[in-house]
Amino acid sequence: MQKEITAQSIITEAMRMEFVDAEGQSTPLDAEFEFDPADPFAVTILFKGEPVPVRWTFARELLIEGFYEPTGDGDVHVWPCLSASGRAVVILELISPSGEVLIQVSSRELSTFIHRMVAMVPPGTESDLLDLDATVAALFAA
Repeated sequence: MQKEITAQSIITEAMRMEFVDAEGQSTPLDAEFEFDPADPFAVTILFKGEPVPVRWTFARELLIEGFYEPTGDGDVHVWPCLSASGRAVVILELISPSGEVLIQVSSRELSTFIHRMVAMVPPGTESDLLDLDATVAALFAA
């Protein structure tokens, strides 16, 4: 049985993150995490910087697991850490062909987002939200 998905089901959480440069200096960065149960295996971060906003989408499992222990390979790595001031943070390392960036976010703020997301779609139930028959039919109809 599929859960009903509506636009109101989308979880968004605005957060103040920090860009960490090669010398360990941090610069505030406004961003927003988003989880849409229509794409239950993914989570998106919208970085609201100038000149244009940047959107990163990656496996939500990386975010959940990386909150507790280092995880990830490829272009997204996530791990818990302490900031230079001793606060609990989660580090996101994002790698693209044009470079890589380290972002840190408060563990407390990220925990709120993760708990809301997991309450909506518990781990292991993501595929319950997908209509694979409709997806396959659409692929063959194209």
